[in-house]
Amino acid sequence: MLDTYLVPDKTTVTAKGDGPVVDISAAGNRAFLLQLEITGVVEQEALELSVFGGPDEAGLGKAPLGSFPQQFYPGTYPLLLELSATSEVKALRAHWEVNRWGRGPETPWFEFRVKLTEVSPELLRERQARHLPR
Repeated sequence: MLDTYLVPDKTTVTAKGDGPVVDISAAGNRAFLLQLEITGVVEQEALELSVFGGPDEAGLGKAPLGSFPQQFYPGTYPLLLELSATSEVKALRAHWEVNRWGRGPETPWFEFRVKLTEVSPELLRERQARHLPR
């Protein structure tokens, strides 16, 4: 089971950027739980985080495979990334955009991490069964 970080723990950012490329080719399942954990912020700012993928570092797509809703506050935010229809994706990279408005310094500041955990087929089937119409 793959269990790693798309964005390392205690990453601090003040501008848009990218995390490291993470190889997911060894994953036995093509579903992943991403957990964005924001541990530090200043007021009146926003973080937008998307995940891009492709066959390798050079081939990361132009459109995100998944995106978290825009975030403003500390907390943990989950996102299920299901890639069974995209077998060519063997590498992932997180990309973030930040902005700040209002009074005070214009530079945004966030501290966060993004954990990537492979989801077992059993857990995925259980989740899907709970969301089927009865």
